[in-house]
Amino acid sequence: MKTSVDLQRIRGYIQDFQLERLLSPSDSLPLQLRYYEREEIILHEGDELDGLYFQVAGRTKVSSSVTTGKALLLRFCGPLSVFGDVELIQNVAIQSQVEAVEASAFLFVNKRSVEAELTHNNPLLHELLKHLSYKLLTCTTASRINLLASVEERFASYLLSTKLQHEFGKEIKTPHIAEIASLIGTTPRHLNRVVTKLCKIGVIIKDKKKIAVQDWNHLDHISNGLRYE
Repeated sequence: MKTSVDLQRIRGYIQDFQLERLLSPSDSLPLQLRYYEREEIILHEGDELDGLYFQVAGRTKVSSSVTTGKALLLRFCGPLSVFGDVELIQNVAIQSQVEAVEASAFLFVNKRSVEAELTHNNPLLHELLKHLSYKLLTCTTASRINLLASVEERFASYLLSTKLQHEFGKEIKTPHIAEIASLIGTTPRHLNRVVTKLCKIGVIIKDKKKIAVQDWNHLDHISNGLRYE
């Protein structure tokens, strides 16, 4: 990790993402830029939160694990994403690991300053509420589909959701079978069987690592109207 307090660059990011009402560099709200290289861990699951992170550049991967060592991929994130909001509001340890998929940058505010700011900064509180409700909505939807639908329905829904280019569709889009399997709650082996079946009936074509949909209508029928959105 590299850090910077370059006020010109910080103000540039604030202007780019229209954060003027939320974040203004000052003695009471010290802002810092944090830079991470590819595969560098930004937040470690189980650690104590040190502050609020506003992602302003790059792409990150969010995952959650259990004591057996298995990890579940939750989503990919880009600007503008916020990390630490759940932990800050609930006063708990970091709930998910955040890793840089490519070089990424964050506006960082230390925990003590954020807690003081929340007592009077209603726009910031409202912004955190917006991000929290979005995470709750998308996680609830994904959990419902992954628990109640077949793997074939889930995969069809996944392909349709990523095609629609809604926000969550963008966050779960990946070309890697292992990552898709994790996102939809199955194993790569099981998902490969579904891919083979759909290829045989002409719904999709798999060329090396790429999957192309040939029959969107049939795929929609298989999904039973389910979407990760």
